[in-house]
Amino acid sequence: MKGVIYGISPDVKIVDITHEIPAQDVRTGSIALWRAVPYFPAGSVHVAVVDPGVGTARRPIAAKLGDQYFVMPDNGFITPMLEDAESAGEEIIIVHLDNPEYWLDTVYTTFHGRDIFAPVGAHLAAGVPITKLGTVIHDPIRKPLPRPQKTEQGYRANILVIDIFGNCSTNLRVAQVPNLAKTTLKIAGQSIHGIIPSYGHRSPGDLVAVTDSEGFVEVAVVNGSAARTFGIQLDDPVEVFFDE
Repeated sequence: MKGVIYGISPDVKIVDITHEIPAQDVRTGSIALWRAVPYFPAGSVHVAVVDPGVGTARRPIAAKLGDQYFVMPDNGFITPMLEDAESAGEEIIIVHLDNPEYWLDTVYTTFHGRDIFAPVGAHLAAGVPITKLGTVIHDPIRKPLPRPQKTEQGYRANILVIDIFGNCSTNLRVAQVPNLAKTTLKIAGQSIHGIIPSYGHRSPGDLVAVTDSEGFVEVAVVNGSAARTFGIQLDDPVEVFFDE
């Protein structure tokens, strides 16, 4: 894919966000990109390929959301970025990549990343208008992320991200918590009292709640793995109580 991109747009700068997305895990890939996008400059082109439907009737798409561009399969991957653009009232253009002029000459049904998405991304980076790449559409596949549910005592959240350290981020933003010190979390049969500033505020082995690097409530074990220690998995429930 990089060779294809450099062959079309040799002056482009390529940044790898991650190659560690679990196989076929569209949601985890989508979240990883969603959390990285705000730190990229205007005009960046994001090529994201988690594509279990490669070679089927699923559409390849490109999108302009605000001042960022995206190239990916139409399998729900675009959802969180699209929702943010809609909420912000930003310009939105989405096209079905049905113009083979901007693909490789030979397209294999098992490697659209190299043969369609990489060349399209390179042409975008080289200045080709997005509307030349295909037909404008208004019905991309959406797969919204689970949202925390308000309860009488606080929220019922879920684990949305588990990183390589075994830290477990929820879908509840810290900004939704009125008093960090007077908050109790219950997960995997454990109770955590208070959301602390960082891991170093407790002792190694302690189960804690902190603010993750994107502003969400995170469950972690200091110098350890919360996921492994307590068997926490994606989508596990987290009960959040706002103490009186």
